[in-house]
Amino acid sequence: MMKKIIDIDDVTLTKLKVISAFEDLSVKALMEKAVRYFVEQKEREKFNMLSDDEKEDLGLLLLMQNLDPSDTVPEEEIMKILKE
Repeated sequence: MMKKIIDIDDVTLTKLKVISAFEDLSVKALMEKAVRYFVEQKEREKFNMLSDDEKEDLGLLLLMQNLDPSDTVPEEEIMKILKE
């Protein structure tokens, strides 16, 4: 986790304090939640701008990242699948 110091003007800070009271969160937790939401929205925007091929490539990359690197398949099985 990374800590960053940001400057917030007094008006925005006051608004954050009011919202955090309504949300029953600390100002820090509210800001973290807001940043996560913003990042997720930007990711969705970028994803929606991708072509179908790029989306497929990204999906394959995400699947490969979730694989267990120690899980292997015998070469014969791969060759059999490629021949089909």
